[in-house]
Amino acid sequence: MRLRAISVLMFAAAIIWAAPLLGLAAAGHPFLSYLGFAPRTQFVPHSSFEWSAFVTLSLPVAGALALYWVAIANARRAAAARPERRFPWWGWLGLGLIAASWFFAWHDGFVPPEWRRHGFTPLWLGYILVMNGLAFRHAGWAPLTHRTGWFLALFPVSGGFWWLFEHLNQFVDNWYYSGIEASGDWDYFIQATLPFSTVIPAVASTWAWLSHFPRLHTLRLPAIGGHVALAWFALAGGLLALLCIGIWPDTLFPALWLAPLLILCALQQLLLGETLLRSLQHGDWRPLLQPALAALICGLLWELWNFGSLAKWHYSIPYVQRYYLFEMPLLGYVGYLPFGIACALAMDLVARSIERRPVWPLDPQ
Repeated sequence: MRLRAISVLMFAAAIIWAAPLLGLAAAGHPFLSYLGFAPRTQFVPHSSFEWSAFVTLSLPVAGALALYWVAIANARRAAAARPERRFPWWGWLGLGLIAASWFFAWHDGFVPPEWRRHGFTPLWLGYILVMNGLAFRHAGWAPLTHRTGWFLALFPVSGGFWWLFEHLNQFVDNWYYSGIEASGDWDYFIQATLPFSTVIPAVASTWAWLSHFPRLHTLRLPAIGGHVALAWFALAGGLLALLCIGIWPDTLFPALWLAPLLILCALQQLLLGETLLRSLQHGDWRPLLQPALAALICGLLWELWNFGSLAKWHYSIPYVQRYYLFEMPLLGYVGYLPFGIACALAMDLVARSIERRPVWPLDPQ
């Protein structure tokens, strides 16, 4: 299981990285500029706002909300156990890190600008400690304390995982950064990798916390069978989208979030014989709905803490650049749902590599 899980992770990363380059090369477009280290993007204007596109892209939002509503309404309400443990000391340490980092990140004159630019990493380390503390207080276990090897391995994997999205962003130019000062490419790479490494651990910690909510503990919907043909179809769809994403970036920009999910899920099924989402065959939708919601919660906090920071990102999204919540156009938050599931698939591959077991169920066995 370990070698096959590692091979899936590496093979998926290679496909996601190479496909847009191959698409440009096949279409006769230049692609060498996308090979620079480390990937960086600048502001690029896109197609202006269109109501037809806004309404069309809102339909998946309505579908996702309906899915959650039906699943929660049909859930068997689990008995809520009263917490028997105190909030751990390291959880309080996390709260202190959040408070201090948030204050210094948003206020000039208290610390040097060089410190302010690095506020995101301690902010999210604090958040990770708090979420693990809440999970520990409720159930007596947390990923940090009871699946420590797997959880710590998520940090380096997360850094590489997000650099893949930075690579894909070169082809669609949907976000760019400001307020960053780096002496060279390696300096920029190190500065960026530190906060990137907290992304998947933050989603994993939030997922562990959400899994204890009585209404989210059982999420039942109609069963969906897993078939090899469906995996091949998902792989072909994700690959085709990435091959074309650099050719028609304004049309295919949603593929930046959907295609990696399709490729990861398909390769898990084809090379491992099963996927994290296998429980959907029995009507149990928790491994899909819980991490998607976890990423959306993290996304709201990412955008909130980004809003007043010195080093920050901005968005330039075609057709839907309107109705902001912090720096993010409102419909942009939809991307966090498939991103959360992609994170969960990566967590699953790491768990199979480190612990020789799937990530789900989250509790230690």
